[in-house]
Amino acid sequence: MRAAISKAEIESEVSSRFATAFKLQEKPPVAVVSTGILEVDSLTGGLPRGAITEIFGPASSGRTSFMISALAYATTHEEVGVLIDTSDTFDPISAAEAGLNLERLLWIRCAANVEHAFKATDLLLQGGGFGIVVLDIGDLVGADARRIISSWWYRFRRVVENTPTALLVIAEDSCVRSCASLALKLNREVDVWSSVSQTSFNRPSLIASPRRLTNDPTHSSLISRMEFQISRQKPVHLGAGDAQFRARAQ
Repeated sequence: MRAAISKAEIESEVSSRFATAFKLQEKPPVAVVSTGILEVDSLTGGLPRGAITEIFGPASSGRTSFMISALAYATTHEEVGVLIDTSDTFDPISAAEAGLNLERLLWIRCAANVEHAFKATDLLLQGGGFGIVVLDIGDLVGADARRIISSWWYRFRRVVENTPTALLVIAEDSCVRSCASLALKLNREVDVWSSVSQTSFNRPSLIASPRRLTNDPTHSSLISRMEFQISRQKPVHLGAGDAQFRARAQ
């Protein structure tokens, strides 16, 4: 007559044969691209690679300064960047003065054709090889941006995952929704005009610091007196009470 097998013996036998099946799989740390802004990086960790980051806010909220900062950091740290400029608003001269390396930037102008902008983004993401890809639809009215069919965002999320590319979407209002791994809302608190800066154009320039720009301006000074708020972050690293700060130039 066979002796009864105890529960402990069964668990021991199963564990010895299938030990790896019962182990929790640890996710590797998320690779990121720096925004070039210390305060934002310390709060968010940076722009996640293989995912979509959404930056949204009203006009003059700092969207362009944020975009230029991220592209400048990437292109000066051995990355190749892409800007899909939906409305042809990018100013390469001021971007170069802010530190962006234009030789490592692919600039796609779409003449306000949203469909062309999205098709270009799709092709570039599938082609690969870029550290950061920026889709700028900031001049598209928020209501129109929200009407963009969700299948585009799901497609971008699927194409970019498992790649070293960070996809950054610049918009007036949140439109990527749950497809974004990180969403930052921007607002400007107050405008501060500097004195006339010594630029090649010899005209007054708006910078977010009472001091003049140097030959190597910090992007933190460009976004001083901005308010940032994390609207979405996956995985969540911070509590809701810590998800807002006001950037100030040092």
